[in-house]
Order: sequence, then structure tokens, then C-alpha cells
Amino acid sequence: MAAAPATISAPVSAWSESLPYRGRVGVLALILTESAFFSIFVVAYLFYVGKSLTGPFPREVLSAPIVNTICLLSSSVTIVLAIRSLRGGSITRFAGWWLATFALGFEFLAGTAIEWRRLIYREGLTIRSNLFGTTYYSLVGLHAIHVTIGLLLIALVMFFAVSGRMNRRHLERADILSWYWHFVDAVWVVVFLTVYVIGR
Repeated sequence: MAAAPATISAPVSAWSESLPYRGRVGVLALILTESAFFSIFVVAYLFYVGKSLTGPFPREVLSAPIVNTICLLSSSVTIVLAIRSLRGGSITRFAGWWLATFALGFEFLAGTAIEWRRLIYREGLTIRSNLFGTTYYSLVGLHAIHVTIGLLLIALVMFFAVSGRMNRRHLERADILSWYWHFVDAVWVVVFLTVYVIGR
């Protein structure tokens, strides 16, 4: 009679401790995918810059959004302070820094809307005007969509914090969301340099 094959079983907890948290793996995969996506739009913008046959042209209508950029990049600092506060067990400080992150991100989005209103109604630059208009609104608009998604998620977490449902158990999820927000900020640095520095 043949002996039964020997099997080696590891405790489930040992496997789960050695594997990375699936939320972190998911957001890293998202960031890599979105980075490739943004790269295509950046290359397209740089390829078509200066090839518009009719105006308006970038140097005529674009002005660098310095205040908006400072606000968005500052939000990376406030979200780090929020995560540190949550890690330290202070929900009140977390909520304050988290709200500051939302306010800075919202200011950036509002500033982008104001800039677009000026470009469309005063300067006559629309997505159909020329190659510059098409690539500009596509690239900056793609980033604005990502900022909007981030703000909606930040607002959702803020709701949980204000309603008393937020605690240190949610640290992992809040930390993962902060990764996405840092990615949005880093992409803006690339977009800013592409559109307002190199592309002009």
C-alpha cells in the first residue's frame, strides 16, 4: 500500500503577514498605470506644441498659476501631517489637517476653473481652436479630473471623521489615499513644467 503524499501546510496568519496589504498593491498598480497614461498626454503636448497654424498661441494667453501650484503642493504637506496625527491617535488634529488638505485642493480646482473661464471667454481658446487648445485642455483637464476624484475621496474620509466613525483602524486606508494625493501633486509638477515652462 502506497504511503500518502506528505503535505506541508503553513499557518494562514504566516502567509497573510508576509504578503503586502492589497490596498497598497492596488494603489501602486493604479499609480503606475496612470503614470503611463499621463506620459502619453505629455508627449503628445510636447509633440504638437508650436505646430498650431492659427492662434491663440501659448505665449499669448498662458500665465503660470503660481498660487494654485503653491496651494496644491502645500496640500501634500498637510495630508502628511494629517496621517501623522491619526497615527498618534488624535482624531481632532487629523480632521483639521485633512480639512486643510481639502481646502487647498479645492482652491487649486477653483483656480483652474477660473483660468479656463478666462481662456475660453476672454482669449477665445477652446478645445477646438487649434492643436494647442486640444492638447492643453486634454492634459490639464485629465489632471483636473484626478484632482476631483481625490477631493471626493478626501471629502468622504472627512465625513467619517466629523461623524465620529474615524479611528486608528482606518489609518491604512487614509495612508493609501495620501499616496494617490501625492501622485496627483507630483503629476502637476510635470504638467506645470510641460505647459507653462517648456511649452511656452
